Amino acid sequence: MARKPKIERFNESVLSKFQIYNSLFLTLPFDTIRNTSVLIPLFSDHCKKAYEQKLDPKEITATFFSRYLPEYDEKERIDLLFRFIQYIERQVVLFDAIEDASFGYVNNMHGRGTIRHIKEDASTHQKVDELKDYLNRSKVRIVLTAHPTQFYPGSVLGIINDLSNAIVHGELEKVKLLLTQLGKTKFYKKIKPTPLDEAVSLIWYLENVFYHSASTIYTYIKRHVFDKAELDNSIFDFGFWPGGDRDGNPYVTPEITLKTAERLKFSILRNYFREVRKMKRSLTFNGLEEKLDALEGDLYASLFSKKKPDHFNIAYFEKALDEIYRVIVNHSDGLYESMILDLKHKVKIFGFHFASLDIRQDSRVHKQVFDEIFSHPDIRKYVQGLPENFDQLDTPSRHKVLTTLKGDVPSDLFETTITKETLESIRAMRVIQQQNGERGCNRYIISNCQSIDNILELFALHKICDWDQPTVDIIPLFETIPDLKVCEKIMETLYENPEYRTHLELRGNKQTVMLGFSDGTKDGGYFMANWSIYKAKEDLTGLSNQYGINVAFFDGRGGPPARGGGNTHEFYASMGKKIQADDIQLTIQGQTISSNFGTNDSCQYNLEQLLSSGIQNQVFNSERNVLSDENRETMNQLADESHQAYQDFKARPEFIPYLEEMTTLKYYAKANIGSRPSKRGSSKKLDFSDLRAIPFVGSWSQSKQNVPGFYGVGIALKKFEDNDHFEKVIQLYQQSSFFRTLIANSMMSLTKSFFALTAYMQNDNRFGDFWNLIHNEFLLTKEMILKLTGFNELMENEPAGKASIKIREEIVQPLLTIQQSALMQILEAKNSGDISEETLELYEKMVTRSLFGNINASRNSA
Repeated sequence: MARKPKIERFNESVLSKFQIYNSLFLTLPFDTIRNTSVLIPLFSDHCKKAYEQKLDPKEITATFFSRYLPEYDEKERIDLLFRFIQYIERQVVLFDAIEDASFGYVNNMHGRGTIRHIKEDASTHQKVDELKDYLNRSKVRIVLTAHPTQFYPGSVLGIINDLSNAIVHGELEKVKLLLTQLGKTKFYKKIKPTPLDEAVSLIWYLENVFYHSASTIYTYIKRHVFDKAELDNSIFDFGFWPGGDRDGNPYVTPEITLKTAERLKFSILRNYFREVRKMKRSLTFNGLEEKLDALEGDLYASLFSKKKPDHFNIAYFEKALDEIYRVIVNHSDGLYESMILDLKHKVKIFGFHFASLDIRQDSRVHKQVFDEIFSHPDIRKYVQGLPENFDQLDTPSRHKVLTTLKGDVPSDLFETTITKETLESIRAMRVIQQQNGERGCNRYIISNCQSIDNILELFALHKICDWDQPTVDIIPLFETIPDLKVCEKIMETLYENPEYRTHLELRGNKQTVMLGFSDGTKDGGYFMANWSIYKAKEDLTGLSNQYGINVAFFDGRGGPPARGGGNTHEFYASMGKKIQADDIQLTIQGQTISSNFGTNDSCQYNLEQLLSSGIQNQVFNSERNVLSDENRETMNQLADESHQAYQDFKARPEFIPYLEEMTTLKYYAKANIGSRPSKRGSSKKLDFSDLRAIPFVGSWSQSKQNVPGFYGVGIALKKFEDNDHFEKVIQLYQQSSFFRTLIANSMMSLTKSFFALTAYMQNDNRFGDFWNLIHNEFLLTKEMILKLTGFNELMENEPAGKASIKIREEIVQPLLTIQQSALMQILEAKNSGDISEETLELYEKMVTRSLFGNINASRNSA
């Protein structure tokens, strides 16, 4: 029987179920206002019709109350709008749970991009040996970050998980019970989470999802691809930023870093403990009981005893599992062999560390720390090899000194907190390696890396912490367009340094380079950021090959296309043969974690898609993804044209004031979503360079304008049309999967835009022209992309994805109407002054509360 199209599967298992369960949701009791469930559909329908009549959000809310609730005073109106917000938040959760429950049915778990499909393709095309070779050398590294784009408290995450399971099994009474529980569970955090709170929240996904999904894939590969052949590679690595990412977050201290590593180790050992206890019920054979009892005892003592067993380390654990495996194979006819193999595979992937804790800090902070340390009058008592004339040395001599220093500098020598904590963070890395294994914490990332000095100064800081040969990968992060242009020269100088080359040899001749999509797009616009990163990867691959270095690229990606999100696996599958692609490393954050990796099905599917994208690129399509000189020139021109348009846009005097006064930008800091401040500097005045990419992109998303995902694209495409060269862009689109992916992701940004929401701004004396500029570029980009693709409507080739977006946008349209209406009230109040301070605070709280539902409904809004 033929499989139904994806859109039919979506309509059947998601849309229909949402309509049914949402109807059930409307009958549930809510505090204080019994008729909320009756009024919310009326308000939703009212919003839809009112936008068609070109009413603004303030008019929409006013006409709703005058028509349906004319007796309500202002306090009652505000109270009801807050109830609407709470209700819509829970509708979003319901839709999330239904989509999660239907994931395995809607998405073909054995179709294109899955390992099973890849294996069959390899067999058909006689590429099994190439596939094995790739799998033995490649890795997918998912790095979980706690950037503020996710607000669900742990209690709500638990409800979503239980609700999905109840929906899968059709347990109607349990669904009703969970929906009632949801209605009475708080979503809003009154205080900011600590970095440790964020870590605990994300460890939930490691324990309950990644732990199972990664090993399922690994076991399938071992059994069906390698069979009895050797698979030495773990295939998956997991990284972790909460508790280690100090960039712009003063709340991440060395103590927090150590506590996070301790929690990670406790969590993975607890998972192993549970598995061993479970095994004891099945592995009841002669010769195994004593071994399993001993393992259980060691794990229990490691978890709960004050005195930990000294002998119990990763090597001991692996050896014990090997002995159990041999008994099963040799004396028990292989009964329950899969059970012990699965645990062995998990230990190979997760070790005793669960996820590698990355340390990250801004290069400007390192510079401040370095200068304070090396200007201290007593520094030469603690550092060997530092000449008196260090500050007067020429560049090569200075670099030689930086790589040959040794010492043990005490942190309490200094008064500045950041200097003390930077030194203690490096020492904390060493402690974590001793306790969790080297993989526990062996990467230090330099944000805003702009020179080789940024790299070598950090290298020197490690060496003066009594760590002569640091078992640490120093990872430069190149973010802005200027930095991406000079990164090849920086890395060439680094590779020429003999002492650093010795360090790389000790690290397996592998250098990781991080590239920032978020700040790249914020700095240079959509086309230029993506193209600059693509070219930087080509240049660094060629350079590294010349020096015999295996380069790995670590992509700093966010949720939306404007921050490197969207169809990520398509992006990796489109990399050309000039780009080293053995490793796929990327950050996953916020609601993207819960939406793409929140269940075992979605996690397994998306991990397989990422792994297979590298296989498609390196094993099957290595000759196809090659840009011709003509196509490369077209891409260069598109990037340059869009970059200029975006720079002109940012240079307008209204740009910063518009963000501050007409969007939700300043409310991100009040939302208590994440521990990290929304901007780097402490100045009250907004400096664009200090502004974080997340609130920047998120504010455009809340306004349903999504500027970073399309601005400059239409202007660049139009330039080719005006010059009668549009056929060159069509040729690029037809021949380059990289460019097709860029266009597809920009289409997603356009699809999620809704300019009727903010159309009132076109009449604003100060910002009217600016709003029209954005709107005109939206219309132009849409027109040009439809002409380029030949589509009649946006995302025509992704009907199921478009349908999901449509439902989510319909759910939150009333929420966004309330948000914009509140913003309008605040602006008017500040101009006229005829509103009480108490009422003004309520409207500001309304804007902040309304952020959450839209963030989670969009699933990749920031």
